[in-house]
Amino acid sequence: MSAMTQTFTRMDESTAEEWMQIGVESAEAQKHQGETVLQLLRMLSEIVNGFAVDQLTHCLQTATLAERAGADKEVVVASLCHDIGKVVSVPNHGAIAAEMLKPYVRDDVYNMIKHHQDFQGRHYYHHFGGDPDARDRYKGEPWFDLAAQFADDWDQIAFDPDYDTQPLEHFEPLVMDVFASPKFF
Repeated sequence: MSAMTQTFTRMDESTAEEWMQIGVESAEAQKHQGETVLQLLRMLSEIVNGFAVDQLTHCLQTATLAERAGADKEVVVASLCHDIGKVVSVPNHGAIAAEMLKPYVRDDVYNMIKHHQDFQGRHYYHHFGGDPDARDRYKGEPWFDLAAQFADDWDQIAFDPDYDTQPLEHFEPLVMDVFASPKFF
């Protein structure tokens, strides 16, 4: 089916038939959304911000650790993408990454990423006067243990330039699979 550009210039002048075509073309384009995510991940290789490894390497290590611990594909892909928001903004990168992942992952995985900074803060917030127990505000949430495992076992230890990290190509099939179809379609 060839792409067809709609002629309306205002949504309130559109037709159901036009929206049907837009829906068909959007669903077809969605199959390739993982390629956009991979491009964003590659951009992280330019961001170091004083760490021992660039942010792409950090994300690859986090995903490698999650995968080697037996995490499912949504958790592995979320681990890979957890700092992707740093391409846009460091201060709220977790929320950016979580919103990008939200249509594609379960609620516990979404919350793991959205709140990962406060969970990881246990390991460094005290260095600048922050509350190292910030994660405690989420006690009782069904995703608390997953977020703690992510922060403690994978994310906070993934800054080792000598770690046997899987390359991005290893994770590409998972990224393409997870981002190919939003859960609401």
